[in-house]
Amino acid sequence: MLGGISIWQLLIVLGIIILIFGTKKLRNVGGDLGGAVKGFKKAMNEEDKAQDDDKPQAQVRHDEQGETYDVHAERKTEEQEERK
Repeated sequence: MLGGISIWQLLIVLGIIILIFGTKKLRNVGGDLGGAVKGFKKAMNEEDKAQDDDKPQAQVRHDEQGETYDVHAERKTEEQEERK
């Protein structure tokens, strides 16, 4: 016995469920549940791989001296555009 429920009581409940929903619907529910479990496992595996991909693969150096330019941008008016 499982917690006061006998195997016969479980079989009666299962029989009532089959009468109400039918075997085809129960198969669909079982297939959907299996697909959901597979999708969950796949997502967990992809998350583990994504965490491995977050590790840096190359270093960028900023100590090289380069030239810098200060630039100020302005929007052209219609008159300036027509002069061209």
